[in-house]
Amino acid sequence: MQFTTEHRQIDDTVTRFVEQELNPHVAEWEAAEEFPSHEVFKKLGNLGLLGLKYPEEYGGAGLDFSYSMVMAEALGACHCGGVPMAIGVQTDMATPALARFGSDELRREFLAPTIAGDYVACLGVSEPGGGSDVAAIKTTARKDGGDYVINGSKMWITNGLKADWCCLLANTSEGPAHKNKSLIVVPMDAPGITKQKIKKIGMMSSDTALLFFDNVRVPQRHLIGQEGLGFTFQMLQFQEERLWGAASTLRSMDRLIDLTIAYTRERKAFGKSLLDNQAIHFRLAELRTEVEALRALTYRAVEQYVAGKDVTRLASMAKLKCGRLSREVADSCLQFWGGMGFTWDNPISQAYRDSRLVSIGGGADEVMLGIICKLEGTLPGKAA
Repeated sequence: MQFTTEHRQIDDTVTRFVEQELNPHVAEWEAAEEFPSHEVFKKLGNLGLLGLKYPEEYGGAGLDFSYSMVMAEALGACHCGGVPMAIGVQTDMATPALARFGSDELRREFLAPTIAGDYVACLGVSEPGGGSDVAAIKTTARKDGGDYVINGSKMWITNGLKADWCCLLANTSEGPAHKNKSLIVVPMDAPGITKQKIKKIGMMSSDTALLFFDNVRVPQRHLIGQEGLGFTFQMLQFQEERLWGAASTLRSMDRLIDLTIAYTRERKAFGKSLLDNQAIHFRLAELRTEVEALRALTYRAVEQYVAGKDVTRLASMAKLKCGRLSREVADSCLQFWGGMGFTWDNPISQAYRDSRLVSIGGGADEVMLGIICKLEGTLPGKAA
């Protein structure tokens, strides 16, 4: 993949933002189990970083997804996973369908202020009864006059407590499960919405909500694109979410390896530095190699995506690999830190807790394996 001067400038800008505006506050935000998303997003909006791939008429930069990938990778310099994830929801998970298929009126009302950082967005797909099985969602949106009346619940919603609007997937008819769903923009101050905070083992600074919708009314003009195409639109959003996810893990894993090299070089045991042990420096070399292999896979997938090709297979592979490798790197590095790695405030233990989500959110490992097997023609009775 060829990087332009603009790619490098975005990388530098995001990295500098992380170092100056995020990292100094991570410990405070992690302890508080939230961060000031409106304040942080407004600063990002002022830098033009919340709409890199979106049309200029709505405040975006009009670039392609490769620039979003560069931003995602640069966010990996953050000392926690929760804040970058919340930013990714805003830029590449809750907004792609609205930007691509929404009416001009809807985009001006919700996309433009989201790009500017005035609104915080969330994505409402997963439910208490299931996350990765998107076809099985139960939330309904029934027509009544000129409105949709929404009933149901959504769970594991990043940004859900503070969001100004939700890109909600709901059943709008009784038809087949893949053809009866629609994406709807739901203002989060609408009467009938209640929110409940979810306690987690990691990603502490990112607010995560259980949302309840009780006869929530929104105008039918809030429909994104055509009714009944919500499942398809959400699958397209998942492509960008999974590519973003893979890119966002790369620099964070490099950072863990760098920290572990420095620590094991200084730490002495049995008369020599830990790093002098072949078992340790060989293992770190293996991990670095794996990160570079994932980087190459991710770059290739993004390059093909930008070229307009179907990257379902490659994106699923990258998502699968980044989840597993994030866990492997954090676990291996923690072992070399010994007892220090098992303390709460250690950067490796932070990554150990945060990285576990990567194999669950945005499609669990098992879902990625199922997609890959289907495309490889290796499912029983299936041919590619």
